[in-house]
Amino acid sequence: MITDAHAHLYWKSFDEDRGEVLARARQAGVERMIIVGTDLQTSRAAVELCAGELELYPTAGIHPHDAAGVDAETRSEIEALCRRPECVGVGETGLDFFKEFSPRTDQLENFHWQLDLARRLDKPVVIHCRAAHEETARIVGEYPGVRGMMHCYTFGPDELEPYLAAGLYISFSGVVTYPKNEANRAAAALVPADRLLVETDCPYLAPQGHRGRRNEPALVQVVLARVAEVRGEDLDTLGELTGRNAATLFGLE
Repeated sequence: MITDAHAHLYWKSFDEDRGEVLARARQAGVERMIIVGTDLQTSRAAVELCAGELELYPTAGIHPHDAAGVDAETRSEIEALCRRPECVGVGETGLDFFKEFSPRTDQLENFHWQLDLARRLDKPVVIHCRAAHEETARIVGEYPGVRGMMHCYTFGPDELEPYLAAGLYISFSGVVTYPKNEANRAAAALVPADRLLVETDCPYLAPQGHRGRRNEPALVQVVLARVAEVRGEDLDTLGELTGRNAATLFGLE
């Protein structure tokens, strides 16, 4: 059972054909999807979408792009969503110092808050990191025992150690298929089998051969194939393995 460990199927770009997108995913063997919220509105949308679909599981959180000016009421509502039994994780949270759409102080405050929330609720945290490796690794180390995943891991082998030491899972996206990303493929080859995940981050980051078009969960097969190739492993076996890893992390049946 293949699992897309990170998708945003509630975006408007799926409104016209969401049913067909889900059908294509299941036809490709992608039976489970983690639908990740990025702010209060999309977190609500994730929960609502998953309520009507088997094998879709929501998370709720505040993306670093949306961290600016988040008030206590918004946090309270995010926490209420995270406390719902059907919500399988906290986030997408983390740090993004590349685009820096939100001030770093707000990003840091919200990241700390969501890591603490994940610890209090004993739910995994979904971590975004772009151009902020040192700060992310340091902060993750301040929350021992917090479970979670490094979503869309784009770094190489040299950056893996602090995340693996913290017990985090490492999730690879379409980025691992891009021709110039040898370092990312080297990292994919080294991640322990019981910590490996695959994802699309759809509608973003379509894999090689589909770039410039909307990404969708069926294309996690392309990511999986590339990761299997660099690891020298059987595609079907790796699909089952990463699916079991997702089930373990997110507490799926």
